[in-house]
Amino acid sequence: MEKYIKTAPLMVFIFLASCSLQGNKEQKNQEFNGIDKSSMDMIYYPDGFAYKKTFKDLSGDSIVARIIFGRPKKNDREVFGEMVPYGKVWRTGANEATEFTAYQNLIFGADTLSAGTYTLYTIPEEHQWTIIFSNHLNVWGAYKYDIKEDALRIIQKVVPSPEIIEVFSMRFENTEKNKALLKLAWDQIKVEIPFSH
Repeated sequence: MEKYIKTAPLMVFIFLASCSLQGNKEQKNQEFNGIDKSSMDMIYYPDGFAYKKTFKDLSGDSIVARIIFGRPKKNDREVFGEMVPYGKVWRTGANEATEFTAYQNLIFGADTLSAGTYTLYTIPEEHQWTIIFSNHLNVWGAYKYDIKEDALRIIQKVVPSPEIIEVFSMRFENTEKNKALLKLAWDQIKVEIPFSH
């Protein structure tokens, strides 16, 4: 019995070591990247357009806009003013800068954004954000941001959120005929951007 008690830890060590080596072997043989910490998401306006087009009758409806964006997590961090500094251009998400496609001309206040694909940058401040639609496409982060590539800039006020939003989120919300809001939210901050089409 004493012999088994002495060899048991050795057996456990050998088993764990072999599992670890097998895991490393599988990792080295893997030809694909691992799962990113910040997932990528896509939203449509009208909301859920692709799904509804596939499974429901959408006669008369047409797509207005689509956004592809990375969704970072708060993870007990101070987001705005710390992780995302105030006064600096932000990719509006994680990893690749957010891509905004307007399938028709959109009106933001007195300004028109022509149909096309843009990078959606923002400049967060404590009480307001600058929203930037840039012609500079397919970029990582905001490291190569160039103001000369701006197609449109608008200013929008910050709305405090009573609850903590753990994962950076965006959604379109229809408000009335041909009018909507683009909502951005993270931590305890929301920005609502009205537009019409």
